Amino acid sequence: MTTTLLLDNSAWVRLADAALPAERADGIAEALESGRIAACLPFLLEAGYSARSAREHDQLLAELRSLPRYHLDDAVEQRALEAQAQLARVGHHRLPPVDLLVAALADRHDLGVLHYDHDYDLIAEKTDLTFDSVWLAARGTL
Repeated sequence: MTTTLLLDNSAWVRLADAALPAERADGIAEALESGRIAACLPFLLEAGYSARSAREHDQLLAELRSLPRYHLDDAVEQRALEAQAQLARVGHHRLPPVDLLVAALADRHDLGVLHYDHDYDLIAEKTDLTFDSVWLAARGTL
């Protein structure tokens, strides 16, 4: 894994899954430590949503805010809207808005997306957004 990857919540919540191969978990841990996995506001909001208490939320966000961070801007917003329009033309526009924002951010900054969510493959296939769709583990294994 050489490129920087934006972290998607679908991967984040599965990092401790016992079915994740140890070699893959070690590679992800090394990428996290070396700053090759990054966060963005849509991911932080999704991760924070899953917290069960204010204390857990504070701890989680403190940890995640230590990751490198990429920010939304007008260009990212426009690319996300364009991608949704492209998906609408082929009947796939009902994808989560967070996924569209993360993919548009990856496109804008030449990043990949680390996920466990087929939506990113669909976005890469059906829109002109360009990013590496990187599965945490093979689909259906976690």
